[in-house]
Amino acid sequence: MDGVRRARAAAGRALARATGEALGPYQSAVVRIGFATTWLCFLVREFPHRHELYGPDGPWSWELAHRLVGSNHAFTVLLWSDSALWFEAVYALSVAASALLALGWRTRAVSVVFAAGVLSLQNRSVFMGDGGDNVIHLMAMYLVLTRCAQVWSLDARRARRHGSASAGAAGPVLWGALGAVFAFATVTGRLGHGWVAAFAALWVVCAVWWMVDRYEPRSEARAVLDVLANTVHNAGMLVIAAEVCLIYATAGWYKVQGSRWQDGTALYYPLGLDYFSPWPELSSLLAGSGTLVMLLTYGTVAVQVAFPFTVFQRRVKNVLLAVMVLEHAGIAVLLGLPFFSMAMIAADAVFLPTAFLLWLGARAAGARTGLARRLRRARPDGPAGAGLPQQRAPGGTAGPDPGPAPSDARAAG
Repeated sequence: MDGVRRARAAAGRALARATGEALGPYQSAVVRIGFATTWLCFLVREFPHRHELYGPDGPWSWELAHRLVGSNHAFTVLLWSDSALWFEAVYALSVAASALLALGWRTRAVSVVFAAGVLSLQNRSVFMGDGGDNVIHLMAMYLVLTRCAQVWSLDARRARRHGSASAGAAGPVLWGALGAVFAFATVTGRLGHGWVAAFAALWVVCAVWWMVDRYEPRSEARAVLDVLANTVHNAGMLVIAAEVCLIYATAGWYKVQGSRWQDGTALYYPLGLDYFSPWPELSSLLAGSGTLVMLLTYGTVAVQVAFPFTVFQRRVKNVLLAVMVLEHAGIAVLLGLPFFSMAMIAADAVFLPTAFLLWLGARAAGARTGLARRLRRARPDGPAGAGLPQQRAPGGTAGPDPGPAPSDARAAG
């Protein structure tokens, strides 16, 4: 009986934690910033080639895309019209949504626009991109479920200043515009029944949240919505973590079955391809060492297969996490796949220790403060930037804003 009582008590504590707070606030913030920045950099780099990749000049024609989407019911707003102006508007909106999501501005609404932009572009031309695009495709949908703007975001700053992240008129205006677009697409039959149900549920829930947060912020209804939001957030973070483990597990076990991975020569062959050799001299130098190629080949398989089994072993997991980040950095440099590497590193961030992220945030805040101080000193209208306002530390002396704790920005996201 004691064992049963202890099990019930442990289950109760776990349930209370899963519903009482949004776990991993710093990890979710890094995942948000990482994926939004990755997609933004990709769209900016490919801006001169956007018509060939996803637009009217691509090899995958509008008719072929329309036929494919008609069979698999994928979501893409680019098939609502074959107008070049419509394509340019969608591409520009995707760029803007990526930047705003990285900054954490009106994150809930912007995350929906971000996910719609990712799905629209990628489902328009399904043969463009690499494995990193698939990761962004999935994570863009998962981020909609998370409260990923609790820290390191403009929403968190608004919550500290005004008591609520939904303060201001920008949120209702943005959701109103999204609702108008959704209603138009529904009435004209441009959305399938599944997508209509998903977007309708999301819009209604967010409208109820805004009304309760604006007019009844201390009511029981708000507490219930917090519990639901925390539960969905934690489930989303769990799915992201499971997705990362699944990616590494499947990649590792598929490699084990390959003969080139078994004999330790798999890495040698891509180093000899011009497409994967942005630095030919460096690739030749690495390929010339059979021992190094073998160690890197076997090491890649070992780390990918082992990582899912070390998730609950904190120290081992952190070591393997650092190794995988270095591995992806090497892939970006040696094989010329920077966006794939950026996407995987952003996904790996869900496992980063909170202490490390707090240290990283403190270093970034210190660097920002130092830069601002140097800029004030360089101003010509007075020494040390006279007249500029400074924030006050709790002791009454001027100092940098240390940033919010997760509990100070519960409404953010």
